[in-house]
Amino acid sequence: MKVVFHYAAGPALAAQLHAAPGLEVDVCPEDDDAGFLAAMAEAEVLWHVLKPCTAAVIAAAPKLRLIQKIGVGVNTIDIAAAQARGIAVCNLPGTNAQAVAEMALLLMLATLRRLPQFDASLRAGGWAASPEVQDHLGELHGRTVGLVGYGDIPKRLAPVLAALGCRVLYTARSPKPGAIGDFVDPPTLLAHSDVISLHVPLTPETSHLIDAAAIAQMKPGAILVNTARGGLVDQPALTAALAAGHLGGAGLDVFAHEPADPADPLFHLPNVVVAPHVAWVTTGTFDRSFALAAENCRRLAAGEPLLHRVA
Repeated sequence: MKVVFHYAAGPALAAQLHAAPGLEVDVCPEDDDAGFLAAMAEAEVLWHVLKPCTAAVIAAAPKLRLIQKIGVGVNTIDIAAAQARGIAVCNLPGTNAQAVAEMALLLMLATLRRLPQFDASLRAGGWAASPEVQDHLGELHGRTVGLVGYGDIPKRLAPVLAALGCRVLYTARSPKPGAIGDFVDPPTLLAHSDVISLHVPLTPETSHLIDAAAIAQMKPGAILVNTARGGLVDQPALTAALAAGHLGGAGLDVFAHEPADPADPLFHLPNVVVAPHVAWVTTGTFDRSFALAAENCRRLAAGEPLLHRVA
């Protein structure tokens, strides 16, 4: 079965994919548009990551039978175009949860401790923290952390935060049995959280969930962490609040437009820690994801029900 993995792969991962039994996996980096379209002409399965799978991509793949999201969010897939062709769409809930939970924690700590500034300063020959930076260094212990959403990722993150001495708040459609933390409504979470971490999908309802009005409700000096989707945040409003000092910092793995523009004023603020949408990228995530993706290929070939089918 011919599979296209639409993402770059290091030597070890590429070797693992090429050795997958019963599959012929073509690894195609996201910046190789010509190579991708050529590979899709024969592909039966697309292992999709982030670059949008558009109606044009689907139209150029006459043998395509399955779009397998390597991850959870399917907002980058034209599901209507897939449905019109009878192409199944599946995702992999939970496979990246541990990696993303750890990255969310990392961004909280790195933002509170201004880690990138220290790294850059030391490499440039500096040593001691400047008095200006000292005034902004904080700890998670004793702070209130608000989790927006309570799915697989917050379930892993909340007990770690509690163990570090944080008070945990969360908001969701309804209280979650066994959840660690206090269930509150969104305005309460915004008003009382020292750190807010986003863990909801991007939908029409959640687009710009954190806009200028929501930011105005946040505590002065609060920190925003986003490892979910860039579209959840009104990025210019966030930049303005950070520059004005209303917010104390932000730790961001996702952005309104990806790849992000390095000229964006957001990237020139000292109180922002950034990563290029890699919260999910670990060897553990790859192992869990490709085991399930290969199983769905086997099921597709055998005519069996697919795992985690969303369309």
